[in-house]
Amino acid sequence: MPNISIPPDVFIKTSLKPGTVYYFPEESFSSKESHYFVVLNRNPLDEHIILLVCSQSHIEKVKQRRKTCPPETLVEISKTQYPSFTTNSIIDCNYVLEKTVAQLMDKYAQGKLQLILEPIKDEMVERLRKAVLLSPRIEPRIKNILK
Repeated sequence: MPNISIPPDVFIKTSLKPGTVYYFPEESFSSKESHYFVVLNRNPLDEHIILLVCSQSHIEKVKQRRKTCPPETLVEISKTQYPSFTTNSIIDCNYVLEKTVAQLMDKYAQGKLQLILEPIKDEMVERLRKAVLLSPRIEPRIKNILK
């Protein structure tokens, strides 16, 4: 079977939707490992900045690190809620990663970004958005994109 190469702009523009999950390493993180990121924008193709939240498997560490934040800003997701996660996870909605579409295309072109075929369900995406809106650590300009 031939290996089909999809141009980066086609790949990103056809996959970029609310709840899309990408898997890639993030340069600003201390860990060089890839992480799962969930797209939160309501209309990501119409916006300059793509807002992503990161799933983490070290649930207790995240809770400890964010113990002064409202508990509603930490969203736990079980393997039964999202089977593509290999373990129970937590999303810290006190931190939102901002990327441009061009940055996502570059990661894909370099072979660093993968699409997880199953998106996060709409109800969970809405719960993540609400958690970001509740966070005192998130700038108003980011919150305005999610309203």
